[in-house]
Amino acid sequence: MSNYKVMDVNDDLAIRTSGPVHSGKVRSVYRLTAADSRRLIEEKGYNIAADTPLAIMIISDRISAFECIWKGENGLNGVPGKGAALNAISAHWFNCFNDAGLAGNHIVDVPHPYIWIVRQAQPVMVEAIARNYITGSMWRAYSKGTRDFCGIALDEGLTANQKLPELLITPSTKGIITGISEVPEVDDVNISRDNIINNLEAFKFNSIADVDLYEKLLTEGFNLITEQLAEVEQIFVDTKFEFGYVKDLQGNDELIYIDEVGTPDSSRIWDEKAYQQGEIVENSKEGFRQMLLKSVPNPELLLAKDKMPERLAMAAGIKLSEAQILAVSETYTNIAEKITGKKVQVPADPKAEILEILDRDYALIEK
Repeated sequence: MSNYKVMDVNDDLAIRTSGPVHSGKVRSVYRLTAADSRRLIEEKGYNIAADTPLAIMIISDRISAFECIWKGENGLNGVPGKGAALNAISAHWFNCFNDAGLAGNHIVDVPHPYIWIVRQAQPVMVEAIARNYITGSMWRAYSKGTRDFCGIALDEGLTANQKLPELLITPSTKGIITGISEVPEVDDVNISRDNIINNLEAFKFNSIADVDLYEKLLTEGFNLITEQLAEVEQIFVDTKFEFGYVKDLQGNDELIYIDEVGTPDSSRIWDEKAYQQGEIVENSKEGFRQMLLKSVPNPELLLAKDKMPERLAMAAGIKLSEAQILAVSETYTNIAEKITGKKVQVPADPKAEILEILDRDYALIEK
């Protein structure tokens, strides 16, 4: 592992684009030109409309938690194998959704463990969150007396980490939504179903029927992943999906799954045997969050949303140990191998391989 070159920077590749690179916490998005999109659709035989705008998504090995990027000692500014594990898991679940006849997704090609070629979608401005257990932020709020979550009333007497009576859909905002009096103008704030259906345009939904559809697709996807994880003795606790619109072959708007699904970054996954014995063993990023809460100098900062500058400054001053980083690597690669049944391919030099493939096979590298 020590010789592995982590992909900590992924927004500086010489890919020909139609505008600036969008760099998120984990993935960077290179929007292709209309000419390159059309050429690839024809050359590669992608079964999508000929004028579909495409993008290249390059994953990184960066790890974020509490809205901060965390780095390690000895140049380990990312988690070895994390990017490959996330991409492999998402692609696996998207294939399962296709096989089950659920909605389509944004991936059209996976030429390398760190590369997705995707359809550019118009995202709806909702983080689609589903919860099967009461834990995390929901439990923290419940334990302090909150009983209304996203317009849903919870019963009295619930205990930490217990299974909920039914799957709850508890959406939050994707980005800052303005002009709605009952929705605070901050990112990632809880909202109700009524907030969405009363403000379809603000949340970028075409119709109330599509709000029903996203909830149906979220529930179906959650149930499929739950059943398959149970086969490898894992519990699907909660998750976040994202949705967006693309044009189908007939030119109509189609709501599809975008971003990632069922990964250790976007979901909580617990070991089933440990849970049955009253213990929580995290097989997702939640374990990393818990480690940070136990090890940083001022853990209260990590939960104080109103002190982001101080939190960012603290995170920037911390170098995690190699042992801590490699423990996270093991969590990600182990759960990926359980889910996909395949060993995670960890490239020795992902950046060099990405450039070679996108040049040789896709003619997208600027000389």
